[in-house]
Amino acid sequence: MSESKFTKFTGITFKHLKNDSLSSIVVFLVAMPLCLGIALASGAPLFSGLVTGIVGGIVVALLSGSQLAVSGPAAGLAVIVYNGIEDIGFFEGFLVAVVLAGIIQLILGYLKAGTIGNYFPSSVIKGMLAAIGILLIIKQIPHVFGYDEDYLGDLDFWQNNDENALSALVSAFENIDPTAFIISIVSLIILIGWNYIKNNTIKSIPAPLIVVFVGVAINAIFIALDNGMALAQKHLVTIPVLGEDTSFENLFVFPDWSILTKPVVYTVAVTIAIVASLETLLSIDAVDKLDPQKRRTPLNREMKAQGVGNIIAGLLGGLPMTAVIIRGTVNINSGAKTKLSAFLHGILLIVAILLIPTIINMIPYASLAAILLVTGYKLANINLIKAMYKVGPSQFYPFIITIVAIVFTDLLIGIIIGLLAGFLNILLKNMKNTYSFDKDSHKEGEPIRLVLSDEVSFLNKASMVKTLDEIPENAKVIIDARKSKFIDFDVIEAIELYSNEGAKYKNVEVELLGFDEFHKKYSLK
Repeated sequence: MSESKFTKFTGITFKHLKNDSLSSIVVFLVAMPLCLGIALASGAPLFSGLVTGIVGGIVVALLSGSQLAVSGPAAGLAVIVYNGIEDIGFFEGFLVAVVLAGIIQLILGYLKAGTIGNYFPSSVIKGMLAAIGILLIIKQIPHVFGYDEDYLGDLDFWQNNDENALSALVSAFENIDPTAFIISIVSLIILIGWNYIKNNTIKSIPAPLIVVFVGVAINAIFIALDNGMALAQKHLVTIPVLGEDTSFENLFVFPDWSILTKPVVYTVAVTIAIVASLETLLSIDAVDKLDPQKRRTPLNREMKAQGVGNIIAGLLGGLPMTAVIIRGTVNINSGAKTKLSAFLHGILLIVAILLIPTIINMIPYASLAAILLVTGYKLANINLIKAMYKVGPSQFYPFIITIVAIVFTDLLIGIIIGLLAGFLNILLKNMKNTYSFDKDSHKEGEPIRLVLSDEVSFLNKASMVKTLDEIPENAKVIIDARKSKFIDFDVIEAIELYSNEGAKYKNVEVELLGFDEFHKKYSLK
């Protein structure tokens, strides 16, 4: 197949091979421990996380319309997976729920349910990005100091090891590993200093890639010196080594279809489908906002891609997947241009498992923590907060509420709270926008002119009643509905009630303009 036919069939192009291939290595290095950590937190076999990372990288990348998103197991699903395995009773039965969840997502894609992603407020999406940035900073600091009790990709405030994000910081300061700290500091210097390099050839190499090599080299030096400073394996990435830990044929677990007769599997499947779809849509929206080229992902196509991905992952013994914002952000920051990067990162996961597991197991968590720390800062920098503040309260309050809610709960609960805050803000704004009144041009003694908005819903009734009640005695009020396309019956009724009864008590003269159409519609006159 020629490159043009391959590109047309898959959407993958090789125009930016250098950028995408280098970026894929960085994404792979970050994704590897995330896959393992999420599997561990989910109470699932370690290899199940790698299966999902591979399927998300290869299959979803081929089918997706997103150029920069990267799919794989998500930290936000860890609790749901853990509870799902417990409710069903065994992992093979849970895999059936994963397959069913994929089928549900595929159906939702064909029903065009993905368009719901277009209704997420921008303030909430930006709040989500900032919150993830803050959590990355907070949660990576322990790894920077060599305190690796929690898995690298955890984003929940409350941890599985009886600690929370803040108590883990205290524990980290009390359990500093000097070598991990040295590697972290050197890594941060490289990552920050890379921005000041003027040589374009050197600068074209992603700084995170150099950081990983330097981290491995520093630890190798300490191993060679045999001075007791070398990192223990618990501070290094650890993936199964074929032939030592397990054989290839024992890596895969397959669904047990006998569970189909039990209702619990369908409940778990629906839960996974809904939560995974929401997290994917949110992540895709966030990645699109970070895309330097501002490309838009076709959301219904993404739902179908995720559905196929989850079906295949479930059939091969993998965890459920979503588009993952951390990997997408690392992908963008590493210079990726197209979906080739995500595809190659999936290939690299296979290569690592089959050919170079011992080399991968030499990578310090401290190096990866430094990469994620800088990624977090880029997501939650002070300029973003200043920009949101300048936009005004209507955007700033949902933005801040989303940040606080995500940081102190988890991603999905925080997003729901943020969406509720955004919805409440719209309601309050809508209630205030009942009419326009030009105070500057109004002169005392002249009629008070209230020009109703284009759309006046029942939410505006309270505002209208309050305004009419505050009109002074012996005044004249003109209520102008000539520009209104819709006025809810409740509002018409309130205005009529005031005009026929309330105004008489204050000797207020009421003139109604443009109400004939609405009177006919509601058969009031």
